[in-house]
Amino acid sequence: MDISSTLSAPDRAGLDMQVDAFNKSLNGTSVAHKDLDKDDFLQILVTQLKYQDPTKPMEDKEFIAQMAQFSSLEQMTNMSSEFSELSATLKGAQAMNLIGRDVEIVKGDSFIQGPVEAVTSGSFPQVMVNGAYYDYDDISKVTE
Repeated sequence: MDISSTLSAPDRAGLDMQVDAFNKSLNGTSVAHKDLDKDDFLQILVTQLKYQDPTKPMEDKEFIAQMAQFSSLEQMTNMSSEFSELSATLKGAQAMNLIGRDVEIVKGDSFIQGPVEAVTSGSFPQVMVNGAYYDYDDISKVTE
């Protein structure tokens, strides 16, 4: 759908001004968005409906296709979140299995070696080696 053919010149100018203001507000935030999320998709859909030509409304097929895309996007987002939670749980279980095993941990330019004495649980597990806690992700080698 070509927006420029369905909007009058004043409406197109107003829409361009809103888009520019929205883009400037994004540039002022500390976190840059590289991908569109479901909220952006819904905002675009609402803007399309708001500025459509009443004499030529959006076809049902287009609207249904966009709603299906929105539903798919929402399901993928939910699935991604669930996979992140599953990954964190698996990482915690793997960390628990290291108790009593010798590990090598890379911390900057140095290597710390020793048996795992304790493990913390949670999304970011830590292992205690030689009386100090280190991130599970810093482990480079595990031996019996």
